[in-house]
Amino acid sequence: MQAELQEHVAFHLTGKRSAAAPDTAADIDLRPALLARYRDLTQLRYDFPLLLVRNAAADRTCVQSLSAIIDGLAHAVAHDDDADRVTHHLLRLEQQIRAAVAAGANGWLSALWERAAQQLLLHGDDKLKDSFARARAALKVDGEVVDCGRALPTNILRHAWGAVQEQKARRFRADISRLILKLTDILQADFAGSKAGRSASSLKASVGNAHEDEFDFDAMSRMLGKTAPRSALPVARRRRIEALLNVLKSQRFYGGIEGATAVSQPHSFVFDNCDSALAAWRERLPKAVELAKAIAIAELELEAQYREAQHDALFAAFGSDGLDTRDMVRFPDYLICLGDAQLQGAQKDRLMEIISAGLPMKVLVQTDDILEEATLGGDSHLAFGLRSRQLANMAIGLNDVYVLQATASHLYQFRERMLKGLNFAGPALFSVFSGAGAKARDLPPYLVAAAAMESRAFPAFTFDPSAGANWAARFYLEANSQVEADWPLQRFEYEDENQQRVAENVAFTVIDFVAADLRYARHFSAVPRAQWGGKLASVSDCLGRELKGMPDQLPCVLMVDRGNLLQKLVVDDKLMRAALRCRDAWHSLQELGGIHNSHAERLLARERKVWEEQQQEVAGRAQSGATAATPAPAVVAVEAAPAVAEEPARSPDETYIETERCTTCNECTTINGKLFMYNESKQAYIADINAGTFRQLVEAAESCPVAIIHPGKPRNAGEAGLDELLKRAELFP
Repeated sequence: MQAELQEHVAFHLTGKRSAAAPDTAADIDLRPALLARYRDLTQLRYDFPLLLVRNAAADRTCVQSLSAIIDGLAHAVAHDDDADRVTHHLLRLEQQIRAAVAAGANGWLSALWERAAQQLLLHGDDKLKDSFARARAALKVDGEVVDCGRALPTNILRHAWGAVQEQKARRFRADISRLILKLTDILQADFAGSKAGRSASSLKASVGNAHEDEFDFDAMSRMLGKTAPRSALPVARRRRIEALLNVLKSQRFYGGIEGATAVSQPHSFVFDNCDSALAAWRERLPKAVELAKAIAIAELELEAQYREAQHDALFAAFGSDGLDTRDMVRFPDYLICLGDAQLQGAQKDRLMEIISAGLPMKVLVQTDDILEEATLGGDSHLAFGLRSRQLANMAIGLNDVYVLQATASHLYQFRERMLKGLNFAGPALFSVFSGAGAKARDLPPYLVAAAAMESRAFPAFTFDPSAGANWAARFYLEANSQVEADWPLQRFEYEDENQQRVAENVAFTVIDFVAADLRYARHFSAVPRAQWGGKLASVSDCLGRELKGMPDQLPCVLMVDRGNLLQKLVVDDKLMRAALRCRDAWHSLQELGGIHNSHAERLLARERKVWEEQQQEVAGRAQSGATAATPAPAVVAVEAAPAVAEEPARSPDETYIETERCTTCNECTTINGKLFMYNESKQAYIADINAGTFRQLVEAAESCPVAIIHPGKPRNAGEAGLDELLKRAELFP
């Protein structure tokens, strides 16, 4: 083994390099190769920035993407001959706003729009002005514009929470106003029939000053006193209704209720720590019980169904054990916004107390850095996102807590699931990685967050206890890229030293994500181009083998420098083992999501074995029968003609390619170059059936121009979307 290679082997095994060793990753300005094309996000059209729509409904429209808004405006105003011109102008305006927001500008869309339009119009013409004016007139939404960064998780969750609470408040105000009005009518009707209500002064007050000279109120009072029937409310009922009105009018859970008395400022329900939220809940609980009881009694009073002998004792014990879910949903939910660094000691205990007690609290735990190192016994332990993972696992284990985990880059796609969690009748935990606290080289928070999700360092999922009675209904994992695979494969194209185009599928692993963080540069060692050779292998390939003893190949990650030159970095063993732990955690999530489920695979293997044994038994009986029934061949005078070999019958369950008919179109190898390969004749065959998914087999069959790929039956019964895929596969028996 060459001396240079021995140095790389030593570094991989020990993490230590000699004085003459090549540069470390910290000495070169690098980023993961698959992120090379995303150096300037302002030139790309993607979800961000977002608009937090003012006065929005509690649905998916409360958060909108700037790109989607511009697309809608173009569809509305770009027509006929000037459609291309207007669309082009609006795309310029969108890019100008995106660049301003990325540079730190903030504010409402209307203000950002005007500033961007003015800047572009400095060098524009009347047609540009016309395009902007038409689109501005068609713009019907406004609100705060936010980018993907440290403040996004709190901003977007508070905005969505506010929309949900306002929807709840409208229902509550309508119910309480109705109760106040109806109960007041009962008392007023009783007063009108009383002696005081029939007095001249009361009658005069009821008519008003405009007509007081037209009536003799004294005479009217005497006449009503003789003729009007009197059926006064019982004293106990009057006092009960008066007490109900006092409770309903003085409550502080919602403001703006018609008919309510002037009270202090309504309660706030947004907190930045668990202690304050829990203290407020305990302090307000007696008033919440009192109000819930008043609402229940008021409904009975309006129907004249309250029976003192029956209901007094019942309501005396009302709320002694707290409020049930039906009563709690009337009240505002508490929102607690935390940083994961706060979850230490007592704060973590308070959080677990909140969610385990089923309190109506929605908790955001924001993580800004998932690559911190934990020090154990003087040695650093690489446990990426450990606190977040533990917290989510504990919450899911309670089985009645809504749990959403996502990166900030994915919150827009998860907005409907976020709203569902905010509407959930019980506690909800939102664990979000912002990507803003990492020590990334020059990556914006959006790319850091997206890379964390793509690399399985911080996967996205939801657990919804209200969605059904089993894991298949409750647990959602499909938002992650290529959810069936350990690591997602992406197409990577570059030009080699001979100016030849090279394209290959590259896995984006957790090590690619870590390589973008300067704190972990010591775990990588650059390999000079002259030493690139067969001893260097991809990280994903090496992770697929047992990490034991002297390595046959060294794991390398692909990076690019500031000049877009490709670099290869050897990864040390410590980081590789951390990646294995990350992969194992991903496998656990896959099982929860029904993917590669070990129980299902065990059952499938057992059924396959039984089927194979049955087939062998049938074949054996057929062979025995054929031998017994066939007479000895007669002697013939001429030589028998050679038999023509028949194509063996294929089972419809078998996966295969009619290789001899392949036209070398590259469709299948582009989908998965490990599953499909070419033979010496440049014709495709299935190289490794375990290197791909059934979905890729079906997609390859659909892409094949000569229809020679037969997907057969899936090998993994737990693969997502099998019902749909099996129907599509029926076209290629």
